[in-house]
Amino acid sequence: MKRMMWMALLLAVAPLASAELYKYVDKDGKTVYTDQPPPNTKTETLNVPKTFPAPAPGVAGGNKSAVERDKELEKGRQLALEKQKKADEAAHKAELAEERCTQARTAYKQFSDGGRLAKYNEKGERVYLGDAEIEAERERARHDMEEACRKS
Repeated sequence: MKRMMWMALLLAVAPLASAELYKYVDKDGKTVYTDQPPPNTKTETLNVPKTFPAPAPGVAGGNKSAVERDKELEKGRQLALEKQKKADEAAHKAELAEERCTQARTAYKQFSDGGRLAKYNEKGERVYLGDAEIEAERERARHDMEEACRKS
């Protein structure tokens, strides 16, 4: 409400740009602006410029139309959405990589701890691994772990 009053006042005063403007507070405590000073009242003289300067480019309301500002805002929103999407994808990839690393470490630990290890053959029978097979699987698991846990 106050802004509208200010704008109305400034628009009303614009044609009188060369005239002086006086500001005072009346007996009810309201601020009054007038072109003639009232008698027996303390007034403040305001200097109103002849023309109002245009806002600088890049400042709200700068030399751009509302459509141009809307397009810029929409472009900014789209960039923010793209940025957020990329950040979400990167976080998801990091989570998957951490999970692969954990699985590879578990597999390597299984082959490193020793003991009797078995696998199932094509007939579905349980076959125990020999020392050479366990060593080969341990090396494969170590290689997989190094690949999965590499920080790049």
